Amino acid sequence: MLSGHQGGRFRRRIHSGCLRRHLRESLARLLPDGILPAAPAIGGYRTRSNDVEIDLVGADRQPAAGELLFLGSVEWLENSPFDNHDLAALQKHRAAITDEPGPLVAVSRNGTTCSGLQAAYGPEELLGARRRA
Repeated sequence: MLSGHQGGRFRRRIHSGCLRRHLRESLARLLPDGILPAAPAIGGYRTRSNDVEIDLVGADRQPAAGELLFLGSVEWLENSPFDNHDLAALQKHRAAITDEPGPLVAVSRNGTTCSGLQAAYGPEELLGARRRA
Protein backbone atom coordinates (compact mmCIF):
# COMPACT_ATOMS: atom_id res chain seq x y z
CA MET A 1 0.00 0.00 0.00
CA LEU A 2 1.27 3.47 -0.85
CA SER A 3 1.14 6.09 1.84
CA GLY A 4 2.28 9.60 2.60
CA HIS A 5 4.79 11.26 0.34
CA GLN A 6 5.29 8.24 -1.90
CA GLY A 7 1.59 8.07 -2.67
CA GLY A 8 1.55 11.75 -3.64
CA ARG A 9 4.48 11.28 -6.01
CA PHE A 10 2.82 8.24 -7.54
CA ARG A 11 -0.41 10.15 -8.21
CA ARG A 12 1.48 13.03 -9.82
CA ARG A 13 3.26 10.62 -12.16
CA ILE A 14 -0.01 9.06 -13.23
CA HIS A 15 -1.57 12.49 -13.78
CA SER A 16 1.47 13.66 -15.72
CA GLY A 17 1.37 10.57 -17.95
CA CYS A 18 -2.34 11.01 -18.65
CA LEU A 19 -1.84 14.68 -19.44
CA ARG A 20 0.96 13.94 -21.88
CA ARG A 21 -1.18 11.31 -23.62
CA HIS A 22 -4.04 13.81 -24.08
CA LEU A 23 -1.66 16.50 -25.29
CA ARG A 24 -0.15 14.09 -27.82
CA GLU A 25 -3.63 13.17 -29.09
CA SER A 26 -4.54 16.84 -29.43
CA LEU A 27 -1.31 17.59 -31.29
CA ALA A 28 -1.98 14.69 -33.66
CA ARG A 29 -5.39 16.20 -34.48
CA LEU A 30 -3.85 19.64 -35.01
CA LEU A 31 -1.24 18.51 -37.53
CA PRO A 32 -0.41 19.23 -40.28
CA ASP A 33 -0.57 22.94 -39.58
CA GLY A 34 1.77 24.58 -42.08
CA ILE A 35 4.68 24.40 -39.63
CA LEU A 36 4.87 20.71 -38.80
CA PRO A 37 3.83 17.76 -40.96
CA ALA A 38 1.22 15.24 -39.94
CA ALA A 39 2.81 12.53 -37.85
CA PRO A 40 1.37 9.01 -38.15
CA ALA A 41 2.78 8.29 -34.68
CA ILE A 42 3.28 10.68 -31.77
CA GLY A 43 4.72 9.22 -28.62
CA GLY A 44 7.52 9.80 -26.17
CA TYR A 45 10.97 8.41 -25.51
CA ARG A 46 13.00 7.84 -22.39
CA THR A 47 15.92 5.68 -21.42
CA ARG A 48 15.53 3.18 -18.60
CA SER A 49 17.67 5.38 -16.38
CA ASN A 50 15.65 8.51 -17.36
CA ASP A 51 18.88 10.25 -18.42
CA VAL A 52 17.16 11.08 -21.70
CA GLU A 53 13.48 11.97 -21.75
CA ILE A 54 11.65 13.43 -24.73
CA ASP A 55 7.93 14.01 -24.22
CA LEU A 56 6.98 14.36 -27.89
CA VAL A 57 8.38 12.21 -30.67
CA GLY A 58 6.66 12.63 -34.02
CA ALA A 59 7.53 9.72 -36.29
CA ASP A 60 6.55 7.94 -39.47
CA ARG A 61 5.58 4.77 -37.59
CA GLN A 62 5.65 3.00 -34.25
CA PRO A 63 6.89 1.27 -32.19
CA ALA A 64 10.25 1.75 -33.94
CA ALA A 65 10.53 4.96 -35.96
CA GLY A 66 12.08 4.91 -39.39
CA GLU A 67 12.06 8.70 -39.63
CA LEU A 68 11.79 11.30 -36.87
CA LEU A 69 9.54 14.17 -37.96
CA PHE A 70 9.94 16.31 -34.81
CA LEU A 71 10.93 16.15 -31.16
CA GLY A 72 9.45 18.16 -28.35
CA SER A 73 8.88 18.85 -24.71
CA VAL A 74 5.77 19.38 -22.59
CA GLU A 75 6.06 22.02 -19.86
CA TRP A 76 2.62 22.30 -18.29
CA LEU A 77 3.54 24.31 -15.21
CA GLU A 78 1.04 26.60 -13.55
CA ASN A 79 3.15 29.77 -13.62
CA SER A 80 6.23 29.11 -15.75
CA PRO A 81 6.65 29.31 -19.52
CA PHE A 82 8.90 27.11 -21.66
CA ASP A 83 12.25 28.91 -21.38
CA ASN A 84 15.91 28.71 -22.43
CA HIS A 85 16.61 26.11 -19.73
CA ASP A 86 13.88 23.85 -21.13
CA LEU A 87 15.14 24.36 -24.69
CA ALA A 88 18.72 23.51 -23.69
CA ALA A 89 17.51 20.28 -22.05
CA LEU A 90 15.52 19.37 -25.16
CA GLN A 91 18.52 20.03 -27.42
CA LYS A 92 20.76 17.93 -25.17
CA HIS A 93 18.31 15.04 -25.19
CA ARG A 94 17.87 15.26 -28.97
CA ALA A 95 21.66 15.02 -29.40
CA ALA A 96 21.63 11.83 -27.32
CA ILE A 97 19.29 10.04 -29.73
CA THR A 98 19.99 11.53 -33.17
CA ASP A 99 22.47 13.64 -35.11
CA GLU A 100 19.69 14.83 -37.41
CA PRO A 101 18.61 18.47 -36.95
CA GLY A 102 14.85 17.85 -36.85
CA PRO A 103 12.27 20.42 -35.76
CA LEU A 104 11.92 21.14 -32.04
CA VAL A 105 8.47 21.70 -30.53
CA ALA A 106 7.19 22.99 -27.21
CA VAL A 107 3.78 22.39 -25.69
CA SER A 108 3.37 24.80 -22.82
CA ARG A 109 0.55 25.97 -20.62
CA ASN A 110 2.13 29.43 -20.31
CA GLY A 111 3.80 30.11 -23.65
CA THR A 112 7.49 30.36 -24.42
CA THR A 113 10.24 32.89 -23.69
CA CYS A 114 12.97 31.52 -25.95
CA SER A 115 13.84 31.34 -29.61
CA GLY A 116 15.08 28.22 -31.37
CA LEU A 117 11.80 26.31 -31.54
CA GLN A 118 10.18 25.54 -34.88
CA ALA A 119 6.73 25.41 -33.27
CA ALA A 120 5.00 26.05 -29.95
CA TYR A 121 1.47 25.17 -28.92
CA GLY A 122 -0.62 26.19 -25.95
CA PRO A 123 -4.00 25.35 -24.47
CA GLU A 124 -6.01 27.32 -27.04
CA GLU A 125 -4.56 25.53 -30.06
CA LEU A 126 -4.78 22.08 -28.48
CA LEU A 127 -8.32 22.51 -27.16
CA GLY A 128 -9.36 23.89 -30.54
CA ALA A 129 -8.01 20.76 -32.23
CA ARG A 130 -10.02 18.53 -29.86
CA ARG A 131 -13.20 20.53 -30.43
CA ARG A 132 -12.89 20.29 -34.23
CA ALA A 133 -12.45 16.52 -34.15
